[in-house]
Amino acid sequence: MIQIDGQLYDHAYFEEAGDRIGRQIGLDAGNTGRYAVCFDNTVEWLSFFFAIRKARASVLPINPATPYPAARKLAITANCDRLFYDSLTAEVLEAHEEAARPGRLLHMSSGTTGAAKCIARSWNEIDREVESYVATFREPEDMTPVIACPTTHSYGLICGILVALKRGQVPVIVETGNPKHLLKVLREIERPLLYSSPAILHTLSRLLPEGEKLYAAMTSGTLLPDPWFTQIRARSEHLFQQYGCSESGCIAINPDMRAAADMGFVLPHLKASTGKSADDTGEVVVQSDGGTAIHTRDLGYRREDGMLVFVSRMDDMINVSGLNVYPGDVEDAVMAMPAVTDAVAFRKTDRFAGERVALLYSASQPVSSRDIREWCSRHLASHQLPMEMVQVSEIPRQANGKISRRDVAARHADGEFVALGAGVAS
Repeated sequence: MIQIDGQLYDHAYFEEAGDRIGRQIGLDAGNTGRYAVCFDNTVEWLSFFFAIRKARASVLPINPATPYPAARKLAITANCDRLFYDSLTAEVLEAHEEAARPGRLLHMSSGTTGAAKCIARSWNEIDREVESYVATFREPEDMTPVIACPTTHSYGLICGILVALKRGQVPVIVETGNPKHLLKVLREIERPLLYSSPAILHTLSRLLPEGEKLYAAMTSGTLLPDPWFTQIRARSEHLFQQYGCSESGCIAINPDMRAAADMGFVLPHLKASTGKSADDTGEVVVQSDGGTAIHTRDLGYRREDGMLVFVSRMDDMINVSGLNVYPGDVEDAVMAMPAVTDAVAFRKTDRFAGERVALLYSASQPVSSRDIREWCSRHLASHQLPMEMVQVSEIPRQANGKISRRDVAARHADGEFVALGAGVAS
């Protein structure tokens, strides 16, 4: 049973809807089709998803906010043979022929460090991830999962819906992006566990009246800036974090988040190798039994207690005259400044130092570059100081809450970001 915007839909409903869809589009057991699906209606999308999964075919879920031309491009990139765009009448695509394979869940990588690519994971891999997640992460067993994130993304679909159903729970899907409505829904549920983005959690923590807390929240997708973490942690009775990548799904879960960089304990169906300490970091490399090693391009290390700690994206690191700068350190320092609400640090080519730190930031009032520089000089080393700063109305984030520093740097180089008020480039 699933609750979607206040309406309950039981197993029989999805069985009947799935059978109807299967008959209409020709789904049967052992189907090897690759279907791209983009539906604005969540009930119809999930009916479609369960039908394809039952037939063990392959499906590419596409965020419902995706315009048709972009959805079609994604479907072609993923080599899908049919696109269902808000209709059960398919557009037939010219897919490249490939050997018949078992059905898979298809996802496009985030593209934060390069061109997005199609990731294909078998239904057996998905089932194993769900079983490992449920067996290991026991804290939410008496909580009601509230999913306020896209159900077309692995976070909401696998960790939210499929995990809840495996536990015998009724997941509550909230489709509106209105944080005040989301708070209302949470207040009506006993022991709710909110699956959402860092940006939404931060907004909710600021909206909560004094003395009120979120019962439980899960964060994923991108590292919480330290100032955000401090505020969200103070306004949550339970705060969890999970870490993963497109190729492997969820890698680790933190059942009691005490620091933003503590990603969690690696799930038992996976093995992870990385650095041994904060002074001896290494790339996080993940492998399942008999599987290919997955290089995450994340720098991290394992503490003695087994906690996986995140340091930085390898591709995001900025080399200033031979000295490494982690953008997160710069962002945490800037966002601790009064009035600053969000920030992203990224690399900018410099003919003298090779690379320098550039910064976009948003604030509740005009904040000058000089003020930013003076503040940072008290909290950062000289090579970490931003050399170019622009105040913008809003930091550009992707639908999943992530920031693509590569995209920000390119847009900045093209002169896209216009400074507001006193926040001018230095």
